[in-house]
This record gives sequence, C-alpha cells and structure tokens, in this order.
Amino acid sequence: MSEHAENQPQSVLILDDEEMVVTSISSFLELETDYNIITFTEGAKALEYIKENNIDLVISDYLMPEMDGITFLFKVKEIDRQITRIILTGYADKENAIKAINDVGLFQYIEKPWDNDNLRIVIRNGLEKKQLMRELDKKVNEIQKAYGDLQGLHREILKAFA
Repeated sequence: MSEHAENQPQSVLILDDEEMVVTSISSFLELETDYNIITFTEGAKALEYIKENNIDLVISDYLMPEMDGITFLFKVKEIDRQITRIILTGYADKENAIKAINDVGLFQYIEKPWDNDNLRIVIRNGLEKKQLMRELDKKVNEIQKAYGDLQGLHREILKAFA
C-alpha cells in the first residue's frame, strides 16, 4: 500500500447494511471533518475497494446479512494490518463484539445509537494511532538499514585487519 501524501485527506470507509446508518455517519463526517469518506452496504464490495485503495480507518456494523462485521474486519486486517478497525454494535451484540476485539485487533467498538462527538473523537484517535504506527515502522526500517550498514562496515574492518 502506498503512503499518503502529506496534504491528502485521510480515508475513512464505512460499512453498514442499513443505508440510513451509512448516510447518517458519512453526512456528519463530511460536514465536521476533512476526511475522505467512502461508504458501502455490502462487505464483499468494500473488501474489493480496500484491496485497490489506501484506506486509513474502517467502521463496520456488527450484524449484517451477508458477512458479519467481525469476519469483515478480520479480512480487512489480512489485507492491511495497519488499517484502524472500529465496529458498530447494538447493545445486544456488545458481548460478542468485545470477545472479538483481540481476534480482529479492534481499535474500539461503538454502541448504537452512537454519539456523534464521541464518534468523531474515536475516529480522530484511531487515525492518529495509524499515523504513529506508520512513523514507528519507518523508524524501525531506518534502524534496521543502519544496523545492516554497520555490520557491513564491521566486516570490512575485520577483513582489513585480519
């Protein structure tokens, strides 16, 4: 997956089989944030989109007819581990959603009905987490390269004095 350009808005994908939920969340986020919002009502189509595009955060409903949210988010994790994953769950589904947090690597679950201000904060925090993880990976790669260079230098010095 390619990295975002610094001035490119972060991408948030919303999946819910109820069009009203998708419209409600996406309308709120489009008004209140500068995120690039992508919406789907079918998990399979959302997964195809994620495979071809750079997505920073995914919000998925828990109960959907074709594919439940946990299965969907597990597949998202297989595509790109760094995509922040959030699940929307009704109160009745909460226990199952919580059990799946470790399996799927959920960043957070949000109960329906959600509070818009809380949702915005959770999304912002999730996007910050992704950015920090990206920066950490970059630093680790730089350190590994420097270590490799140092080992090569060490071998050259040993050859010179052996």
